[in-house]
Parts: sequence; structure tokens; C-alpha cells
Amino acid sequence: MSDEGRILAGRYRVGALIGRGGMSDVHVGSDTRLGRQVAIKLLKPQLATDPAFRMRFRQEAQSAARMAHPTIVRVFDAGEETVVDAAGQEVQLPFIVMEFVEGRLLKEIIHDGPLEAAAAVRVIDGVLTALEYSHRAGVVHRDIKPGNIMITTTGQVKVMDFGIARAVSDGSTTVAQTTAILGTASYFSPEQAKGEIVDARTDLYSTGVVLFEMLTGRPPFRGDTPVAVAYQHVSERPVKPSVINPKVSPALDAVVLHALTKDRAQRYQSAAEFRADVDIAASGRVPVHRQPDQATLLFGAPTGSLSTSELALRQLTEDETMTRTQRRPPAIWIWSGIIAVVVIVVAVMYWAFNLQPTDDLPSTSREIPVFTGMTYEQAAEQLQELGLPATRIDQTDDAVPAGEVIRTNPVAGEIVNVGVAVSIYVSTGREAVTVPDVRNKPLDQAKADLEAAGLIPGTETRQTSPSVPADTVMGTSPEQGTSVEAGSTVDFTLSSGLVTLSDLTGQTLAAASSYLSAENLQLNPVPKPDPTCKSQTGSPVTQQSLAPGDVPQHSDVELTYCAG
Repeated sequence: MSDEGRILAGRYRVGALIGRGGMSDVHVGSDTRLGRQVAIKLLKPQLATDPAFRMRFRQEAQSAARMAHPTIVRVFDAGEETVVDAAGQEVQLPFIVMEFVEGRLLKEIIHDGPLEAAAAVRVIDGVLTALEYSHRAGVVHRDIKPGNIMITTTGQVKVMDFGIARAVSDGSTTVAQTTAILGTASYFSPEQAKGEIVDARTDLYSTGVVLFEMLTGRPPFRGDTPVAVAYQHVSERPVKPSVINPKVSPALDAVVLHALTKDRAQRYQSAAEFRADVDIAASGRVPVHRQPDQATLLFGAPTGSLSTSELALRQLTEDETMTRTQRRPPAIWIWSGIIAVVVIVVAVMYWAFNLQPTDDLPSTSREIPVFTGMTYEQAAEQLQELGLPATRIDQTDDAVPAGEVIRTNPVAGEIVNVGVAVSIYVSTGREAVTVPDVRNKPLDQAKADLEAAGLIPGTETRQTSPSVPADTVMGTSPEQGTSVEAGSTVDFTLSSGLVTLSDLTGQTLAAASSYLSAENLQLNPVPKPDPTCKSQTGSPVTQQSLAPGDVPQHSDVELTYCAG
């Protein structure tokens, strides 16, 4: 069953397949209502048959759609479409409509070889920026890997598939489904491999794996099966990246190894902390790692998911790394601290359960509006109000009238920072063509030449001419050599084959003969003496053979004069 050409939700047209993953297929598509290009993700049929999974898939897509940040591929819409499969059965096809990003997957870039340290730092900084934003919103990605990181044509980092992996982690998902979705365990955190509860620090471990792979061209652990790789994440210590790639500095070695610490309480506790160390290492200095405080040990990453108070207290009391240093009964401040911890846990849980998602953008971000159908001046004025400078680019377009906006770059709906320049593509109409020179050509030949140039023959106007044959083109409107839109109409001026003769009676024979022979008439004067009347000085014309008005070119005109 082919999905190409299908219309989803009455507005999204599914185009060509541009990506295939373990969980879904991604197609290029178009939003027919807003006139913008989108990416459409369709769930695999074997996962779409589970109603519970479809419900969680939709909920997570809605959660991801609330995140608006330049480093996160935005989700515009999600839903389900009733379709008929190859067997003729009606099935529910879940879909997600996302921002279409032009660029390359980080996985493809790494396939070409290790990245330079500066390039790796720039990419990982963008990934950590996206994670810092999502963790503040209470969303843990759970599937950070090069296949979910896109580098745009301008070098911007875009992280994809937020919230999707969470649906897979639910206990009702079968082992077969989970294997099909996750594919490889190369980016598992130890807690994921052991099936434990995950939090924000899980994403940071996976980010450390991605940084290792960018610097060396391969992940830190490899094996014949996903289980073997997962076991290494739990039990084996990774080598320094510089062992594989000697160009890696000791500072970046320290950052990577700290990010890949097995005990999540000992690794980076927040994306901001991770990014700060990456910046320090990029400057050539080795970061100094401090031991996390007891609150961090209790709650995990401050921006990650929180466990229940029972789990937190059990971790505090059963942690074998904590040794008792006094033999007398606990002092009152210890019990006060435990009570305070419980109160904080309850308060944070209450806040988390009552947290309402918001669609408000950060004060430094703007969403590109839809400008199709507007003039450049109208679009530029709106962008100026948003704090976004505009640049005009003229472009021919057969479908959009001249002077109207075709599209923008970044595209409508994309979230950008204040001050980012927006290119506005304005239609100049159809492609310009030059009116050919068809003067002195027969009408039929002139029409054929115009049609060959992509122009339409128009009206025909005839006028007198002493020399151009009848039905021969004397000129066009617009004139030859003029640049006009393809498909424009060109009018003809043709020769009528006539000249206009005046009344010559009363003029001298010499004057009348000179008048008829002039360039603007080119008629033939034929003097005709009349012996019946007495001759006069100058031989005035008494009669002409052709009446005044239009006469054929090169006609003979008899001029009668008195010669008696």
C-alpha cells in the first residue's frame, strides 16, 4: 500500500519517501491550507495496530508540539487517518506533521569520517541547547543519536523526535516492537540498558556517546548484538577518544569520559553544566569536575524527571557509597533535613502534576508568519514589527502574480531568534522573453515567430504605406527587442497596400507631378493635355483620373490640363 499522493486530515498531501526508520517512514509533504512544505511521519503498520500505543503516540506528539525552539524540529500537527490497507481492511494510520528541514543527518556526516574538534563542539553545543530547553519543559528525549540530529544547509543544529521514544518505553510495548524501533543499543545509557527509570541525565549520557562518535568516527562500544553492546554500556569503561583519534585534546577527553560515567549521579547533572564544560574544553582548558551535592544525588538532574518520595528516600538510605561518620544518635538537624527533603519532593510533585503546557514563545524567539499573497512592503513591515530584518529576492513564477510574495527563508512557521534575516522571495511574474523582430515579414510567418518565442499574436491594425506590400508587418506593440512576460500578447501593425491621394485640381502640373512622385506616395503622374480649353500659365490641373482617398500603391494618376 503506497502512501504517496494520500491526503491526510483534508489538508496534508503525502509526497515522496525521504527517510525510513525502525518506527516510522518520513515523507516530504505539503500543507495545502497554508501553502508550506512539511515533513510527514507515518507510523509503521505493525505498531499502528496497538490502540494503546496510538493513544500514547498522539499524546507525546501533542507534548512535543508545544516546544518551540530554533534547535528543535517543530511538530505542527498530529492525528490519525482511516485508510484501507492492501487486504481491504480499514486501519487507523497515525501521522505527525513536522517542520521540513533542508540539510543532512549527523549520521551521514559522521559516515564521511570524524569531525574536527571545533565542528564537533559546535554541533554538541546545539544539541545541549535543545536538551536544556526540553528538560526545562519536563520532556526527556530518551533517544539522542546522530540519526535524530539534523544539520541544516546553514549549519544550524536541529534535534528531532522529541517525546516519541517515551511511548516506546511503556511496559505494554512488546519486545519485538521495542527491538524494531530502537534498532541499535549504541547510544543506550546504563540505566536504559538495565530497564531502570530514566531522567534528564539519560539524555546527557547519550549526548556523550554522540560526542565520542563525532570525534572518533565510531561509537565507544561495538558488538555483534544489541545485547552485547548494552552489556558494555553497563559494565565496561570506554577508552579515551584520543586513543582512536590522536587529534582529540585532553580537555575533550575529560568531557567525554565524564559524560559517559556509569553512575548517573557522578556524570553531568544538567545540559547547561555539560555545555559549560564543552566551552571550557574548546578553549583548551581541562574542566574541573566537582562532586554533586546531596540534593542532586537525591533528585537527579534538576531539569529531568523526578521519582517518587519513596524511591528518593530509599536511595538516600541504601546508597552504599555513603558511610556513617558518627556513632552517637543522629542530631536534630539530620531529621530536619530529611523532613525538608520530603516536603520538597511533595511540593515538586504537586507542581509537576499541575504544570500546564504553554504555546508561548520565549521573548527572544519569533515564529515566521505566512506572507503568501502579500506584497513585499506588507511582509517587510510585519517582519520589522517582529524584530526580523527582511531581504528582497526577485524570482520568476508562472503561478504567482507579479509583485506578490512566493515564500520566505526561513519558511513560514519556523521559529527563529530575534535579529535573524528573513529572505522574502517576490514574484516577477512569468519568465521574461524578448519580442522578436518580425518587420517586413508576411503576417503568417510573423505569427509563427511570436508563438515560437512563447508570445500570443494579438490585434491587427492596417495603415497606408507607399512601399511595404499589403499584409506585411510594419511593426509590433510592444516593439521588437522589448522584454515582456512569457504568454504576453503582441499586436501587429500591417501595410494596407494603399496610399492616400489628395485633391490636386487647381495645382500646377509641375507641382502636382512632384507631389505624386514623392517618397511618401510613390505614384506615377501621367500628364493629359486637353485641347478643348485655352492653355494657362503653369498648366493648372483641371481633372485627375483617381478620386481623392486611398488608392493602390504605385498607381498611375492622369493629370488633365488645358493645352488649347
